[in-house]
Amino acid sequence: MPTSPYPRLTFTCLASLALLAPLSAVAGDDDGIVTDRPDFVESSNVVGRGRFQIETSVLAERDKSDGVRARTYSMPTLLRYGVGDVLELRLETDGRTVQHAGGEGTSAGYADTALGVKWHVQDEAPGRPSVGVLLHADLDSGSRAWRGQGVRPSLRVAAEWELPGDWSLGVMPGVGRERTEDGKRYGYGILGVVLGKELTPTWRAFVEVAAPQIARSANGGTVATFDTGMAWLLSDRCQLDTMLALGLNRRTPDAALTVGLSFKL
Repeated sequence: MPTSPYPRLTFTCLASLALLAPLSAVAGDDDGIVTDRPDFVESSNVVGRGRFQIETSVLAERDKSDGVRARTYSMPTLLRYGVGDVLELRLETDGRTVQHAGGEGTSAGYADTALGVKWHVQDEAPGRPSVGVLLHADLDSGSRAWRGQGVRPSLRVAAEWELPGDWSLGVMPGVGRERTEDGKRYGYGILGVVLGKELTPTWRAFVEVAAPQIARSANGGTVATFDTGMAWLLSDRCQLDTMLALGLNRRTPDAALTVGLSFKL
């Protein structure tokens, strides 16, 4: 199967960021890791000036549609680099993707890459949440079987509240632009709501309802999941996590399971 040259460019960018991170680190900076995974709702925080954070994982999805059972495996990865105290650059991809679709055989390739920025707008204060704004652009950079149509932008706002009893609430509305296979543009909505609980200083759990796409049926319809998972801080700079997602309608994969590892430099 033909593949795009973009995966090579992606990995070159990753290597360059990894080399730049230790050179740009701020002396005496002892902030801990805060990740944008495993839940769908993003954190409102950024990684900090000169910090480089890697959030990688394996993801397995299972679905049955029109009598065909499909299993899909991918490696979602997010790279975050702080260019200021309130701004970070982001590179995100589902990486190598393999799908086994019943009698239709196996297809494999690389997913598209997205470039983005996150701006931490405000800290939490009495009467107001911590807020971050994320602007991303998905590029048609993957292998033919997994490539989208053109550049597809999205805008999301992540708001977080700390609640009594070590509970937390996160809400993330957003909008995006996509294209159908014939190049027709359409808009869609984004919404996620997550309720978290800090069980111990190193363990947290969450439940979430997520809708990565809210659209008309003619444009693929709404994709929605119920998610639950946990995260374990192995150290101040390293996190292990997992999440189980269940599809809430026929347009969403029936089930998905991810296990991830994140670390901060």
